[in-house]
Amino acid sequence: MDTIRDLASKKAAVIFTKSSCCMCHSIKALFYELGASPAVHELDHDASGREMERALRSLGCNPAVPAVFIGGEFVGSAKDVISLHVDGSLKQMLINARAIWF
Repeated sequence: MDTIRDLASKKAAVIFTKSSCCMCHSIKALFYELGASPAVHELDHDASGREMERALRSLGCNPAVPAVFIGGEFVGSAKDVISLHVDGSLKQMLINARAIWF
């Protein structure tokens, strides 16, 4: 859990993913489209990936990826991020966290 919190606090926007996950790709593309450059941690390419996946599940992220953090705070998984984007609050969250400047 400490590894997750530490990585999540190092950049304004952080996404934990797996390289084979299509929803992970979609969430990363959404962030790039909004102008953010999130830190992306691919769990299947990390030696501690399984441990981090368990920690993400304990935070309530099921499935464990994609798991999104903005401003060091856990936002949720793909459905949560898409809901925030649809209602217009995702962009404002990214602005507030200084992940984008608009």
